[in-house]
Amino acid sequence: MDQALLVFITVAEQKNFTRAAEMLHMTQPAVSHYIKDLEQTMGTKLLERTNKYVRLNKAGEIVFYHAKEMLGLHTRMHSLVDDLLHTASGELIIGASYTFGEYILPHVLAELDRQYPLIKPTIKIGNTEKIAEWVADHQLDVGVVEGDLHHEKLFIEPFAEDLMYLIISTGHPLAQKSKICVGDLSGEKWIVREKGSGTREMQEKVFEALHIQPSEILEFGSTQVIKESVEAGLGITLLSQWAVRKEILLGTLKRVCCQGLPFSRKFSWVTQNITFKTKVTEVFLDILGNKSGFPQFKALEK
Repeated sequence: MDQALLVFITVAEQKNFTRAAEMLHMTQPAVSHYIKDLEQTMGTKLLERTNKYVRLNKAGEIVFYHAKEMLGLHTRMHSLVDDLLHTASGELIIGASYTFGEYILPHVLAELDRQYPLIKPTIKIGNTEKIAEWVADHQLDVGVVEGDLHHEKLFIEPFAEDLMYLIISTGHPLAQKSKICVGDLSGEKWIVREKGSGTREMQEKVFEALHIQPSEILEFGSTQVIKESVEAGLGITLLSQWAVRKEILLGTLKRVCCQGLPFSRKFSWVTQNITFKTKVTEVFLDILGNKSGFPQFKALEK
């Protein structure tokens, strides 16, 4: 990649010439020289500079965006060529939505490490919308999301089913009923995830499909907080079977079936919509597609 673009990206990200020079192991005059040459090439100033800050102007924002894409393509080109000559190794940046990332991905990574110990994964957790955004912006090699996702710039492939169950505390009045009908669920206080979450999307679909009208909705940004709140008797919820398996075994939460439930959704992997993938990405996707490769996955589906 052109050295001037690399210097420019570093200055823009560090917002400081001195720090950029330190990171690049260059002198500050050399950094300034590269920036000056790039600005002459582009025919305009790219940075606003004062004694207090360095920041991108409008032209700089355009150059920065495309320079980042070029850097990503340059790195990817080298990775693909290297993959032809060596076994799968190196960094793999994975993003996952909360349910998959917190309750299933650790088992997948253990299997990845067993088969390919030279791959070093980095994990970023976010809701489904955020994972899609990170993949589209080249911040992730691959993402795993839950629920429905449509994005014109991404390739999205379902690979596993998830069942969403009504979850209540063992001390809840509904826990004592031999049979629960949908009518029992209206008027209850429901605890749900934040908007943008795949779990929240499913929760709202269930409300609509079953004509459930909660008496009150509490919105929490963490599945763990929701589970603790339900266990404490604050309300009821709809969660993935995988998110509550330990609590079900311990008897602190109860998984309930009624008409229309459990509700099925899909886990999908998400990548850039491109022909070539790095070998580390391909082997990770192979493990996702081959659920028999990690027994924990099959056990959770029972």
